[in-house]
Amino acid sequence: MNNAPMIEISRETEAERFEMENVMREAFWNYYSPACAEHYLVHVMRGCPAFVPELCLAARDGGKAVGGSMCVRARIDDDDGVRREVLTLGPIGVLPEYQRGGIGAALIERTAEIARGMGFRAILLCGDPDYYARRGFVPAESFCIRNAENMYADALHARELYDGALAGAAGIYFEDEIYNIDEALASEYDKLFPPKEAVGGTETQKKFETMVKRVRPYRA
Repeated sequence: MNNAPMIEISRETEAERFEMENVMREAFWNYYSPACAEHYLVHVMRGCPAFVPELCLAARDGGKAVGGSMCVRARIDDDDGVRREVLTLGPIGVLPEYQRGGIGAALIERTAEIARGMGFRAILLCGDPDYYARRGFVPAESFCIRNAENMYADALHARELYDGALAGAAGIYFEDEIYNIDEALASEYDKLFPPKEAVGGTETQKKFETMVKRVRPYRA
């Protein structure tokens, strides 16, 4: 690994915002669905009231942005009536040619470090269990946390930022509405970028379709 790049991670700058959107586009293109909307999500997320700018991170190889991650505030409405603030992590992406080099893991660890220092209790996300189980996340079901439809979901994961942070937090997790992307607006925004072919039926898309269907009803 002597030729491995030296990656620096710090807060995204205003000057590299469009570059970071292109990183997300490259990272997610045809991954979960034909084309992608993550670059548009990043674009609108920065203006979201729940956006946490301190956790908008860029990973760079020299002066080149090669990865990034963002967080917004979310909540868990506990079964006992308590509302707890948490974070949603995502999107988090790395340029394809830089993937499998530990950059995603480094972004997660830096996010956790900063978030812990800011007083946040936990990070939640929807993602691939095969990946996030190796990054300190456990199924949200371990804490009796369900999705907004009050269902246990295999894709929903949580990471405590200190021991016992989610003790007694059984309830329903609500992510911010910013994730409900208008696909037509995303498609229009994509015209600002070089044309790319949208392809369906990929293996990663099939895996994602299977993963999101793995939900189970909650029974009190």
